[in-house]
Amino acid sequence: MAVTPLSFSGSERAFARAQQVLPGGVSSPVRAFRAVGGSPLFFHNAAGAHFEDIDGNRFLDFVHSWGPLILGHAHPEVLAAVNEAAARGLTFGAPHLGEVELAEAVAKSYPGVERVRFTSSGTEATMSAIRLARGVTGRERLVKFAGCYHGHSDGLLVAAGSGAVTLGQPSSAGVPRAVAELTTVLPLDDEAALDALFLQRGSEIAAVIVEPIPANNGLLLQRPEWLRRLRELTLRHGAVLIFDEVISGFRVAMGGAAERYGITPDLVTFGKILGGGMPVGAFAGGKRFFDQLAPLGPVYQAGTLSGNPVAMAAGRCTLEVLRRDRVHLHLEGLAQRLEMGVRSLLAANNWPVAFVREGSLFWLQFGGTEPARRDDRIPADGAALYKRFHRACLERGVYLAPSAYEVGFISAAHTEQDIVDTLVVFAAAMQATFAGGKP
Repeated sequence: MAVTPLSFSGSERAFARAQQVLPGGVSSPVRAFRAVGGSPLFFHNAAGAHFEDIDGNRFLDFVHSWGPLILGHAHPEVLAAVNEAAARGLTFGAPHLGEVELAEAVAKSYPGVERVRFTSSGTEATMSAIRLARGVTGRERLVKFAGCYHGHSDGLLVAAGSGAVTLGQPSSAGVPRAVAELTTVLPLDDEAALDALFLQRGSEIAAVIVEPIPANNGLLLQRPEWLRRLRELTLRHGAVLIFDEVISGFRVAMGGAAERYGITPDLVTFGKILGGGMPVGAFAGGKRFFDQLAPLGPVYQAGTLSGNPVAMAAGRCTLEVLRRDRVHLHLEGLAQRLEMGVRSLLAANNWPVAFVREGSLFWLQFGGTEPARRDDRIPADGAALYKRFHRACLERGVYLAPSAYEVGFISAAHTEQDIVDTLVVFAAAMQATFAGGKP
């Protein structure tokens, strides 16, 4: 993985063409590479832990489509399941056994799940879970946490104003203020703020939604004690606790963060791995909640492509392989090897970088050595340092997320040699990053 001159001319031309028909040239903002500079790479094909761009450059991938591909790109068993399902029909818009089988696998895996409703995305799943919580409780107020991302529905595109306990303010144009004001935003890792809010407004709160492993704005690992306090308060005040496990579900364990931390939420949302590379989301929980969901109850939710047979086949196969091959043990070994190597590298050079890991999720926090638990504690100069690091890794054939605030994903397709090679690249890229001092 030595530095060799790479040509990205094909991707540059493709990006110029894309900007004529796609807003910003992309279908999702972070893909535009604005946070790291240059033009985004246009993928051509991928297999295992590697992909090739349209210029013929080959990269070791630690993004894996932002997490769904826990088995790696184009896993042969998943492809076979998808091809078999597609040959029977791409979509039915009607019941089929595939959705029943995947729902049974989810219920078997995750604590407290008795019912599952499929959607086509994680955003749909979180939006629907919140609607269900409001319908069940008869309350309207939603509580979320700064630094957690739950999709792009209006009530969740909300940022905090001044103070620890505040009514939400829209963080996107097009979000009505009246909708945002039904959302209260709290800081992560702050029991006092939790206690104060529930003391003041506990009877108004329909739901509290949280990433138990916040992984959309850095990897902001929370103390189990804080999560347990959140569980205690929601139970005491009759609010619904929603775990957003779109990223962590089936990633850190078959039972997600609930299994890892021993804390069972009322409702949980899934995506990413549940689709095995296909667009899938789901919300799930106890029967008492889902008895209120249409067609059984008054809370409406629907989706023409929900339970799509091709997506169900991909997800079912992925979960089967995870369980059968004890994939999480393999991932833990690879992740430990990467962590030990990076920590040793950082300690030997005294660079202002923290390596944060939970299972096969990892994050390099630039700008300081103390891992942040809250978004307002992330070092301000970290993004500029990461921009250098990202480019240095790219030039050496390692592909990381094009944002300082996105996490890395280790897949079952990565090998011990991949980790060894990555550590060599990281060492060289760190040297290049800090050669000129802080930006």
